[in-house]
Amino acid sequence: MGVALIATQYVALYLVTYALWKVLRQAFVKGDLDQLQGPPSESYLKGVFSRVFDPDGWDFHRMMWEKYGPVIKLKGLFGDTVLYTYDPKAMHHILVKDQNVFQPMDTILTSTKYIFGNGLLGTTGNKHRRQRKQLNPVFSTSHMREMVPMFYDISHKLENSLVNQVKNGVKEIDMVFWMGRTALELIGQAGFGHSFDDLSEDYGEHHYSSALKGLVPAASRLSVFRLYFLKPLSKLGPPSFRRKLVKFSPIKALRELLNIVDILHETSLEIYRSKKQALLEGNHKVAEQLSRGKDILSILMKQNMEAPEDEQLDEEEIYGQISSFTFAGMDTTSNALSRTLWLLARNEDVQAKLRNEIRDAMRKAGGDIPYDELISLPYMDAICRETLRLYAPVNIVIRQPTEDIVLPLSRPITLTSGRTTSEIMIRKGTKCIISLVGSNRNTEIWGPDANEWKPERWMQEMKEEIVSAKIPGIYSHLMTFGAGGRACIGFKFSQLEIKAVLAILVSRFEFSMAKEVAWQMTNVVVPVLKGGDPTKPTLPMMVSLAK
Repeated sequence: MGVALIATQYVALYLVTYALWKVLRQAFVKGDLDQLQGPPSESYLKGVFSRVFDPDGWDFHRMMWEKYGPVIKLKGLFGDTVLYTYDPKAMHHILVKDQNVFQPMDTILTSTKYIFGNGLLGTTGNKHRRQRKQLNPVFSTSHMREMVPMFYDISHKLENSLVNQVKNGVKEIDMVFWMGRTALELIGQAGFGHSFDDLSEDYGEHHYSSALKGLVPAASRLSVFRLYFLKPLSKLGPPSFRRKLVKFSPIKALRELLNIVDILHETSLEIYRSKKQALLEGNHKVAEQLSRGKDILSILMKQNMEAPEDEQLDEEEIYGQISSFTFAGMDTTSNALSRTLWLLARNEDVQAKLRNEIRDAMRKAGGDIPYDELISLPYMDAICRETLRLYAPVNIVIRQPTEDIVLPLSRPITLTSGRTTSEIMIRKGTKCIISLVGSNRNTEIWGPDANEWKPERWMQEMKEEIVSAKIPGIYSHLMTFGAGGRACIGFKFSQLEIKAVLAILVSRFEFSMAKEVAWQMTNVVVPVLKGGDPTKPTLPMMVSLAK
């Protein structure tokens, strides 16, 4: 009780001090941001953040796009003024040209580092660049090609389990459950040479998988806490004291998150130490795997041994990649696969056309489709691109400038004062929310049908409006995988996973909807039953053998 009381007093003191500072800052510091158009604040305490970060906030975001355009002022906690944008030039400067100024927020980096350690997600600057440099070889085309047989092997295990369930007729199956298991096994084997799941029906969930599934819901419930309060609280005393504060905290989600982080850390360390020990003991299989570079961890260990001493990563940086890549590769990939199956179930003609394309390619190949043919299937590629455009698994990224900076815009905007401007001054420390989905659905660029799912748009010549917009994303004029030095390093890996799994599933099974679901706008978008438990992701579908 003593620890809990001290923690409560610290939090109360911080809240009072922070609120006072915000009041004074708002009263005396004004800038261009204050003259931007935006939705009115709903309260001084929360601004409009309860709407912006609402899991059911799709309509609110769309209203903002339609009413205010790509450069918007938001009111955050305690009257904080926040930039919300999907303007192409603004995104280019924030994420690419001036990325050294627009850094991930300290509070987000702090929470990410606490969760994942010193991997890519929790580092910045030279350390981040050094890690990316050593990890880049794993995502080369030649290595992607070598991974295809492994992806198919895992996909066929999934296929066998589903066949056993539907061999006697159509059956309702929770596909988000199976996509999550498959995505974890894909990243486990391809990333670290480690199997978490044999994808059998006799299933006992690995504790690492359970922890990963609980991470997003727990972190989402703590979004405001992580955004505003974690950084200062992380400076209270030594780590042992802070751990006690969390352990005895009255906030249940915080205690749950601590348990999840412990499991992620212990499992990552166990995987790393096991591979390292086998190498030290002269395990020929592991030594051969390292020399051939068959997984991310092996490549990183091999690269690290060969790198100059001043460029080598320490052990924490190496095993920090395990949870970082597993989290980044599991939830986003399983979401994209689940969403694609959901769309195919709702568009039977598209599903049938895709099945014919896949089966034709399989007949020509005499079995599984080789890498070059798989990535080139036009209709499958169009479906994947359109799904990743309209339904990006991650909706926003947040940056914060480390100094005052002028931000150019793609086209002039009119401020509330009546003045027209093509640039705005962004003050040091201003939170900048980049709407990835806002860019992907920008009607000025993608046309009046930007909010409709139309795979055919990718089988036509790209419109001039899209090309000339100069969207800074690394993939197909989309912001789905981000941009700049912190863009998703594994975006090609993810696309290959999705296509390999879809090729096996769609060729063998037919999918239709069983129950209505809603897709929640959480850190990573997830489906839940309409009217059901919003904390339990699920996608019930009717599955049968395809004719």
